[in-house]
Amino acid sequence: MAISQSMCTSFKVQLLSGAQNFNTGTTKVYKIALYTSTATLSAATTAYSSTNEVVGTGYTATGETLVVSQIPTSTGTTAFIDFSDVTWTSATITARGALIYNSTDNTAVAVLDFGADKSSTAGDFTIIFPAADASNAIIRIA
Repeated sequence: MAISQSMCTSFKVQLLSGAQNFNTGTTKVYKIALYTSTATLSAATTAYSSTNEVVGTGYTATGETLVVSQIPTSTGTTAFIDFSDVTWTSATITARGALIYNSTDNTAVAVLDFGADKSSTAGDFTIIFPAADASNAIIRIA
């Protein structure tokens, strides 16, 4: 089992076909779900699955809704978007990675690999997204 940081290949195809839209006011709802070290997530992931999703106090299956904090924009030749940080409060969980997905149709967007198990015990479990710029944004196309 392994989690590999990547933008999902199916997401790239959906972008080119117009099936994904991160502009504010859209009917699409993006979420982030947490996974254990036994999950297999990679660029080949095509959809949200509850298999090996985190279970614990303060965490609800399917994860948390993401708020787009930076609508699609660009700097130079790189386009990017960003999300507001996400916190599970009073959580007792352990996660190795996460999946960003479109909850409208459960299609996968990106896989996050935390590099090691990360835990919280009756405390906050927070995902801090990197700076919203062409070099660091979590989703960027160069």
